[in-house]
Amino acid sequence: MVLVTERLQPHMSQPRRHALPAQPLLGRRIVVTRARAQAADLAEALTTLGAEVVAAPVIRIQPLADLEPLRAALAAAECYDWIVFTSQNTVQVVCDRLAAWGLTPHDLRPATVAAIGLATATALVRHGVTPDLVPEQFVAEAVVQAIALRGELRGKRVLLPRAREARDALPEGLRALGAVVDAIPVYETVREAGDRSELAGEMLAGKIAAITFTSSSTVRHFVEIVGREAATCGRFATAVIGPVTAATARELGLTVAVEAVEYTVPGLVRALVQYFGEGGRGKRER
Repeated sequence: MVLVTERLQPHMSQPRRHALPAQPLLGRRIVVTRARAQAADLAEALTTLGAEVVAAPVIRIQPLADLEPLRAALAAAECYDWIVFTSQNTVQVVCDRLAAWGLTPHDLRPATVAAIGLATATALVRHGVTPDLVPEQFVAEAVVQAIALRGELRGKRVLLPRAREARDALPEGLRALGAVVDAIPVYETVREAGDRSELAGEMLAGKIAAITFTSSSTVRHFVEIVGREAATCGRFATAVIGPVTAATARELGLTVAVEAVEYTVPGLVRALVQYFGEGGRGKRER
């Protein structure tokens, strides 16, 4: 398994011994399983590096029909010490409804705002909210530690809008430190409609170089859609954005070939570049 930490360096006039080609993914057919509305950044980055992107969205983001618990919590936002946004999807659902509920981004204060991931932080800024904390690592356990370092959590109230199917590691970790956590589901990831039998056939025929997964839900729905035989045939590189997604892939029988250490889309792209830069012969799990 390839773990990548270094960033791609810009082209320099001075020659380097092991410089990467201008299009290190040239000719590689790489599947993007991310939701259609969020796939553009990954697809564009891969295409720029020479890959032939196969768009195969397997999930879509759907706000919950009943958002009254969220409305009530935001109306009393001054009661919270922390508001933690776990994804750009959460930001979108929350901020898109503020005006309809007679609220503004300013009403999220005076709570301290945390954003998990750079994409989440960017989405908040775009909506007029500057996060106070963006943990360096994007897994729940590291987020708990980063929040705890900001001060005593015992008795502090935390608002945690999140996906219906989100892991409980974050709220449980905060509660273990004495925080009072309101974890409110605001959206769910649902399976995208579509026939992927042709893609399954290409996977079995070895015509796919890599398949990218940016969340556990993309892995689960992908396996459901293409079938376990194709998903676990091992004729392509399974590339994941981080350890939580990797764990889900392994649980479902996939062999993880590429895992980004920086749990972002650019980190995943860098991991793929290094993997194929080594001839696609990265150390695979046994």
